[in-house]
Amino acid sequence: MRRRVVLPVGLALGVGVLGALMLTEAGNGLRVAAGPSLSDLHDRLSRATTPAAHQPAAQGRPSVRVAVEGGRAVVRLSDEERARIGVATARHVQASHRIEVQAFGSVLDLARVTELTNSYASAKAQLQTAEAKAGVSRAAFVRARSLGPYATQVQLETAEGTFRTDEAALAAAQSQVRTLAATAQQEWGTVIGRAIIERSAVITRLIERTDFLVQVTLPPGETLKAPPATASAEVPPQSERVALRYVSPATRTDQRIQGVSSFYTVAGDSGLLPGMSTLAFLTSERETTGIAVPESAVVHWQGNAWIYRSVGDDAFARHPLKADAPISADAYVVDDLGPEAEIVVTGPQAVLSEELKGQIQAADADDD
Repeated sequence: MRRRVVLPVGLALGVGVLGALMLTEAGNGLRVAAGPSLSDLHDRLSRATTPAAHQPAAQGRPSVRVAVEGGRAVVRLSDEERARIGVATARHVQASHRIEVQAFGSVLDLARVTELTNSYASAKAQLQTAEAKAGVSRAAFVRARSLGPYATQVQLETAEGTFRTDEAALAAAQSQVRTLAATAQQEWGTVIGRAIIERSAVITRLIERTDFLVQVTLPPGETLKAPPATASAEVPPQSERVALRYVSPATRTDQRIQGVSSFYTVAGDSGLLPGMSTLAFLTSERETTGIAVPESAVVHWQGNAWIYRSVGDDAFARHPLKADAPISADAYVVDDLGPEAEIVVTGPQAVLSEELKGQIQAADADDD
């Protein structure tokens, strides 16, 4: 669309008066004296009447960074521009990766473990006391019987009664210890139950909150040949991963999930606290082939996940990330990038901003 050139009213009137004056005799001398000023006025008038389409391009206008090539938007960023906006790339090759299974973790309250540990320690102490008392009364009863006629009937009956009482107390103490040991193993399994009985370092670290106990439950129908020795869990809200250490199979499942469960420990300063729920990741024996794309390379837009891959010199295009892409070692395994690909691993949001900015500028140019 051509634009109409409109002269300022003052400039038009000035030109008209000046032209009429130049036609008179007095105007000849004025024309000589005002030669430089007239030249400047002529230049200004020429610029004002020249159509915008014929004017030279404005200096410093930014070059076009976004273009549609092959049905996709391609963003062009030089090395200097990528460094300025904090974009970094890396070349990744296709390889085989062990798939991580996503599970559900729950940090357990260990009040019951502490209670069982203290109760067992108290019962053990009572057993030792009962054993000592029974040993003394047994010796007194044996000594009274060995005296024969030198011991009265009262002395003999008293010694025997004390011994029988202490013997019953010993049996009760032994029963209490066995009951608590069985309860510990029934509630927490053989490994943790034995640790409660022996008050091992594992239980001490849990009671002192140096570690926390996490119950990790697989989704219904998901199984592993053997729980991995190490796993990881996400700490909200930033979803940073922390290490989990395998302890034993769980004695019960999470009622909300109804899957196979295991006990793991996590460091007490990890950010997880009793009562919190988290996502856990366990490495399975299954493998898949593809390119490992780190979480930092993923950008979310319009309800989908995307990554930026190189499609030429200093050129990048968005590539969709499948919703069901497998995960391995905290990275997405993408199987549709070919044998190798250069991807944006840092600053994909900045590249997306450049793409959207270029689309807006293109739309404004079309409107003009």
